Parts: sequence; C-alpha cells; structure tokens
Amino acid sequence: MGSGIATAHILNNIYVVLKEVNSEYLLKGIKTIEANVRGLVTRGKLTQDKANNALKMLKGVLDYSEFKDVDMVIEAVIESVPLKQKIFSELEKACPPHCILATNTSTIDLNIVGEKTSSQDRIIGAHFFSPAHVMPLLEIVRTERTSAQVILDLMTVGKIIKKVPVVVGNCTGFAVNRAFFPYSQSARLLVSLGVDVFRIDSAIRSFGLPIGPFQLLDLAGYGVAAATSKEFDKAFPDRSFQSPLVDLLLKSGRNGKANGKGLYTYEKGSKPKPDPSVLPIIEECRRLSNIMPGGKPISVTEKEIVEMILFPVVNESCRVLEEGIVVRASDLDVASVLGMSFPSYRGGIVFWADAVGANYVYTSLKKWSQLYGNFFKPSRFLEERATKGIPLSAPVSSSSTSRARL
Repeated sequence: MGSGIATAHILNNIYVVLKEVNSEYLLKGIKTIEANVRGLVTRGKLTQDKANNALKMLKGVLDYSEFKDVDMVIEAVIESVPLKQKIFSELEKACPPHCILATNTSTIDLNIVGEKTSSQDRIIGAHFFSPAHVMPLLEIVRTERTSAQVILDLMTVGKIIKKVPVVVGNCTGFAVNRAFFPYSQSARLLVSLGVDVFRIDSAIRSFGLPIGPFQLLDLAGYGVAAATSKEFDKAFPDRSFQSPLVDLLLKSGRNGKANGKGLYTYEKGSKPKPDPSVLPIIEECRRLSNIMPGGKPISVTEKEIVEMILFPVVNESCRVLEEGIVVRASDLDVASVLGMSFPSYRGGIVFWADAVGANYVYTSLKKWSQLYGNFFKPSRFLEERATKGIPLSAPVSSSSTSRARL
C-alpha cells in the first residue's frame, strides 16, 4: 500500500520521502514503485521522460531526519494498534507543527490511532484502495477533532493526485469497509450452510463485480482478512459471523495469491483456477460451524446467493446513513463503485437497493434472520424506511446527521 500511495504522488509531481524500518524493506518498496511506473510506460499510459521525472521525486530513508520539513505524512503499516500509536507519537515529535498526520488504516478507529498524541486536530484518515496508484477512490476520514483546514487540504491533495475524495466520519471500517464488512462474512456464512465456494464467486461475477468474495480473499491475503475480521467482530459482535475458514486456510500453509496457495491456483499467464485440494478444508469448516439445517446443505438459486451476500451490505449501509458516517447516500454510492468495484451500471449500493425495493430487502433479511440468526437481522433504519415506503436514499433527519457536520 505504501508503495502504491508513493507512486500516486510522484506521478503528480509531489516529492515523496519513503521511510522503512530497514534497508531490505526500503529497497523492496523502491523497486515496487519503479515497477508500478514502468508498468504504466509499458501500457502506454506514461512517457519514458515523465516516468524518469517521477522517479526523481522519490527519496528513500531509514529515519525521521528528513521529516522536519514535510507538509503531510501518510502512515501505511499493518493493522496493528500499538504500532500505529508508536509511529504517530514519533511523527508528532519529528514533523513540523503544520504537518498533516494521515493514516491509511482501513478499519481502526482514528481516535485510537492518535490517542497518545496531542495533535488530534491534525490527525485524519487518508484511506486508499488497493492498488493505491490505480484505484480512483480516496476516503478522507475526519474525527470530531480534525480541523476543517486539514480536511480541505487533503481534499486538494486528493484532486492533485487524480483521486475522487469522499469525506466520511470516523468509526471502525469508516464508510466503505464498514458497509461492506458483511460482504465477506455472508459469503463465508453461505459456505458454512453448504453452498459451493466457486459457485458463490461465479454468481457475484455474473451480477457485475469483477471478482467474487473468495477470489478477493485470495488477493488480499488471509493475514489481512484475519486482522480486519477481528476488528469488526470486536466492534459489531451482535451481527458478526465468525467463520473458521480463514484460520483453517492459514493453518494449512495457504495465504492466497501471495504464496500461490489459495482457494484458487495461480499460474503465470493463465487465469486463476479453482483448487480442488481446498475441498477437505471447506468440509472441516462446515463441520466446525455446524449450522447446516438438519446437517444438510441449503438449496439456493444464483439470485438468492447474490441477495444473501449483498442485502446484508445494504443493511449495514443503512446504519452508516443513520449514524451520519456519510452526509448523503450518493457519497456511499460513489464510494461503493470506485472503492469496491460495485457495478457502476447498477448505480451504487444504495441506489441499487432502492431499485430492488427497500421492502423486498427488509422482508428477505427478516426471513433469513429467523432461519439463520442475528447476522441477517434488519436494522431499525431499514425497517422504518421499508414499512413507511421511504427510499433508502432519502435524506436523514437533521438530528441524525448532526455528527456529519464539520
């Protein structure tokens, strides 16, 4: 992620100081950035001259001595609260008092990230989506203490580096990952109910997403999936489904595309292919979950697979709207298309839900919650809108959106 973020900035004439913990990692980071830039030249999206100029904007370092004059820092380390807190304490001492202190965390509450600093007004989320130099969305996360000027400055930077900035509120997962955390969980729940992994991916691709939830899991890596799942399970225990699948895959020595061993096989020059050797692991997952009605797999259509995976996303989106994490439904629609590759021709997650009908989403979730538990329980916001015939995208009352104001 750090390499992708650095690439996005140097391509747009912004000087970047890249800090790493040792020379081996630093060299790896620089080589990744060079490969990103070369890839754009190969694809005809960048001239060789511009590529050379971009790479001159990059400097690699192993300490904070170069940080005394920087205007903005973006931290992009692993999702570890103690590590992030340590880095922000160091940044506060190393950087000038006007410097924006941004984090690329995808899940961790920003108040926790910066709680050991006295620079709460300068702390902001700059959440890029992977690969950071390609994906167009920049989720700008403000806390209640972030200054308006810092938000405006980061929006300006976002536009300079040709991203679409969407300002959102602070909570576990923020707007996009918060709304979409049920996406992977419902897919794993369906597997525990006996639905075939590869059939789920196929149904989601047919709906219009570029890859299904399990190929996405392979792409992200199982370590990342385990870390983010832990954050969501902690934040929303009443509506999380804790599947043993990722732990079982990790124990078997798999880590997705990263080590070439995932739910799919990855051979150079060919598309990922389903790996039949994972089937015993999936069977073990079902045995441990033990939620198949009468011990038998459920029977579902392709349409039901899509709905059982995406309606919980709609449900969580309703909570994001009600809590004022986004100011308007269209922000979530734009973010779902640009950040999660939700099919643009369906108009975004909330727009699509309104097209399907809030009442249909509500009654479906209510039926599944009675059959399969609290994971599918409709939110209060969804129930209210469905029973009153109000579109999900209609503005939320002013009292509910007070948190969304600067």
